[in-house]
Amino acid sequence: QVQLVESGGGLVQAGGSLRLSCAASGRTFNSRAMGWFRQAPGKQRELVADITRSSVTNYVNSVKGRFTISRDNAKNTVYLQMNSLQPEDTAIYSCAATSPFGSTYTYWGQGTQVTVSS
Repeated sequence: QVQLVESGGGLVQAGGSLRLSCAASGRTFNSRAMGWFRQAPGKQRELVADITRSSVTNYVNSVKGRFTISRDNAKNTVYLQMNSLQPEDTAIYSCAATSPFGSTYTYWGQGTQVTVSS
């Protein structure tokens, strides 16, 4: 079992930046892949970025070059640095974790709101 707590959301103007953090409980963080998902009103949840146990990263095309996912295993934390934010990035952002050495996202945080004004 792992608990995930996100922070860092808020309101920002277009072109601005935010950094989201997701702190995980437990001692198995470094054995889990981690991901950031988002869901905008009326849209399906989508995977924004993920990072493997060995820190290989993957991004949805719409955020490539603007968002960066990273992890600090010593702090049991995964980050999402979001630059050049656009109104279409407005959504609830949630982090997720796989089971140890797994590939399916099983554990979810409560989400944090990101709102980008034009």
